[in-house]
Amino acid sequence: MKHIDEYRDKKMVDLLLKQIWDSSKSPVRMMEVCGGHTVAIRKFGIPALLPTTIQLLSGPGCPVCVTGKSFIDKTVKLAKEPETIIATYGDLMRVPGSNSILEKERAAGADIRMVYSPLDALEIAKLSSSKKIVFPGIGFETTSPATAVTVLWAKKENLNNFFLLSAHKIMPPAMEMLIDDEVQIDGYICPGHVSTITWSGIYSKIVNKFGLDCVITGFEPVDLLQGILMIVKQFESGKPKVEIQYKRAVKPEGNLKALKLLDEVFELKDDWWRGLGVIPKSGFKLKKEFEMFDAEKHFDLDLPEPKEEKGCICGEILKGKKLPTHCKLFGKICTLENPVGACMVSSEGSCQAFYKYQL
Repeated sequence: MKHIDEYRDKKMVDLLLKQIWDSSKSPVRMMEVCGGHTVAIRKFGIPALLPTTIQLLSGPGCPVCVTGKSFIDKTVKLAKEPETIIATYGDLMRVPGSNSILEKERAAGADIRMVYSPLDALEIAKLSSSKKIVFPGIGFETTSPATAVTVLWAKKENLNNFFLLSAHKIMPPAMEMLIDDEVQIDGYICPGHVSTITWSGIYSKIVNKFGLDCVITGFEPVDLLQGILMIVKQFESGKPKVEIQYKRAVKPEGNLKALKLLDEVFELKDDWWRGLGVIPKSGFKLKKEFEMFDAEKHFDLDLPEPKEEKGCICGEILKGKKLPTHCKLFGKICTLENPVGACMVSSEGSCQAFYKYQL
């Protein structure tokens, strides 16, 4: 299969591994900040193939994982509102809030429907004019343009029963916040999906201000190993820069149409990230001209500040400070069948990736 088979070619994998082993002389710590990378790295057993000089860390690349309990609590409260339908991605159904989860509320009779796109939520709004439809929007720059398109269509069609509860975020501010003495990072395996929308220049500050190596990387074994090799070569040369390994999908200028949509519909706000706290200018909120679709403006969502689960170290895992196997709950109390934290719930979460491919 084109773009799959050639990036899983054993001869190419062996060649890249030899180059990595020959090139890597000094200890280097790389962090991936993409949930897809987290899963792929564990699925293909990449860490076991590398020399001991290379350490791979998982960062806050899973949108479900970094979304706070307060967002789930608000969504659960909305699900209990009369004549209200929640149209949500399936990943959110089992994420624990303070006292409930969406899956439990649906079993209790709430009208909660799984959708594959925010445009599906818009269709529900058209067909259910007497109901209020709320779409909980999560994800980074990859999924945000689809939400922006949906909001524009809702305005064009004068829909007054569609609402967005936004937890959309952007990646660079979180990447910058992670760079400190507490969690030493020498280079970033930059997100592939995010970078198909953004332009490669969004990582320039990380290079110029912090001196970290940055390589935008794909998701197959050859992609990942080539990206790691590129970081190793940058690190050994002492000349950090932004490079694109994932050239078949990522353009230096990004997706100009998608970026225009984001600029038209959203503006930046300070937002809360699990494990990182509030990061300035890291989230998307609707611009004033689209506030009629903002669930925060339409509904009373003033709720007590939630508390995290006792014993769950999801926040520390998302910062790269600890591994899932360091958690006392992992594989015992917290499993795929009974997830305690968001990192086990999401298919892109570090805990689920470790559970599937390391146990």
